[in-house]
This record gives sequence, structure tokens and C-alpha cells, in this order.
Amino acid sequence: MGLFKFIKDAGTKLFGGSAQAATPDTLKQTVEGHGFDASKLAIDVQGDKVKLSGQAMSQEEAEKLILSLGNTYGVAEVDTSGLKVEKSAEQSTMYTVQKGDTLWEIAEKHYGKGKGAKHTEIVKANSPPVKNPDMIQPGWVLRIPPLAG
Repeated sequence: MGLFKFIKDAGTKLFGGSAQAATPDTLKQTVEGHGFDASKLAIDVQGDKVKLSGQAMSQEEAEKLILSLGNTYGVAEVDTSGLKVEKSAEQSTMYTVQKGDTLWEIAEKHYGKGKGAKHTEIVKANSPPVKNPDMIQPGWVLRIPPLAG
């Protein structure tokens, strides 16, 4: 899949608000907390870089794993060169939220004018880790899935 960049100061804080670097065990707990099976994954942390290897069931799962790791405070990059996807599909676009963005505007930007109501597709594609669609933050990276048919 490749290398994905994140803003390391924009993600979810795992350590009660400290800027401490995430550990592989803590990141595995985060992945499991989002409902994913981490038993087929290896997570290695080197400073603010995370290397994810192992196997994901689908393209969607792989992308959600990337986001659950990358949208963690202190993580600047997720390298997925060692991650294999069992059921491949078209990759989603990754979009970094800018100050003032709304999900409606993001949907129109990616799906076309007049398609802001498709923001619900973006919410579904980012659950987890997005828990409240009204509370997106600048610096978060979101999956923008291709529209079906």
C-alpha cells in the first residue's frame, strides 16, 4: 500500500493528554478498541513512525487500520509496505481536514457539486475512529471512499 503521512500533534491522545510516544502494545490496544483483530498484525514503532505489517481482511479494513494508527497523537507516518490485503478493492482517497472544513463541503469537493448529502458515506467510512461527525478536527486524516455505481 505505501507510506501515509499524518500530523503527529492532531490525533487522539492515548496517554491522558501527554505527548508521550505511542508503544506497539498501546497501538495494538487502540486497534482492538476500534473492533479490529490485531492477532494477524505486527506493529513496530520508531519515534513518530509506525510500521504496520501482517494481514488485513479487506481494503476497507486496511484503510481503517491505517487511520486508527495514524490519527493517534504522536504518529507522523504509517508504513504499510509489509501489510497484505486478502480482498483487494479500489483504494479510498485520504484527505487531511483543514480548519473550517465541514463534512458536507468535503463530500462536495470529492464527489461533486450538489453531492454534499453523501457526507454520510464519509462518516460510515471513518467509523471507527470518528465517533462524532460534528466534531472533526483540523489535521485528522479521513477516508473518502469511491462512490458505488
